[in-house]
Amino acid sequence: MKKHLKIMACYFRLNLASALEYRSSFLTQAFGMALSNSSFIFFWWIAFSQLGGRIAGYSFEDVLFIWATTSAAFGLGTILFANASRLTTLIVTGELDAFLLQPCNVLVNVLCARTNLSAYGDLAYGFILMGLAFGGNADAWLWFLVGTAAGCLVYTAITLTAHTLSFYLGDASLIGQLATEFSINFSIYPEKIYGPAVRALMYSVLPMGLAIHIPLRLSREFSPLIALAALAGTVLYCVLAGLFFYRGLRRYESGNVMVTRL
Repeated sequence: MKKHLKIMACYFRLNLASALEYRSSFLTQAFGMALSNSSFIFFWWIAFSQLGGRIAGYSFEDVLFIWATTSAAFGLGTILFANASRLTTLIVTGELDAFLLQPCNVLVNVLCARTNLSAYGDLAYGFILMGLAFGGNADAWLWFLVGTAAGCLVYTAITLTAHTLSFYLGDASLIGQLATEFSINFSIYPEKIYGPAVRALMYSVLPMGLAIHIPLRLSREFSPLIALAALAGTVLYCVLAGLFFYRGLRRYESGNVMVTRL
């Protein structure tokens, strides 16, 4: 574990240094993403104003919480593990060969090798929104941080699982894109607007509910049983995603592509 954390830290430093080399582009993309997210909150404010202050049992502050947590979790996951969404490309083009030849954990190496500049805007936006909405509310901040960490892992695991299907189906980029979009949509809307079947999906196949909606529920009223169940579900899903990747990796056929990674 210590070795893996060192690899992640090294990649983070290198990716951040690379991003700051083009500082104007980095700041423009980060600010643009934060501004885009802000426009959605404006529409939610209008909706709550017109509908009497509550939607499907959620207050405007509840929606701000799930938006902040989703944004920060997505941002953190895409900063640290952006290559999860490129796994299909690596498999189909044979570029995965370069990672297999290196003397470190293949999965960690693949996931951490790339970052996304606009994701810094998502991460910053989440913290700014929490500050504006909840100020010094310690309970809200605690579960926001828990949700951000859990959401980062769950989002990455969902993306990894969807793109791992490329080992079996060929190009699974469309499946990966749909998994990402559904995961985000499940996170940013009140869960009670969905039917029972969709909510079951939110806590099983695409379990963003564990990382986003459960922390909101715990910030309202803490339950150790729910907290432990959500933690166990998050860990189990991430472990299964890793095992699924390594099982699929056995089916990988080298593309015999010469790739230099600097």
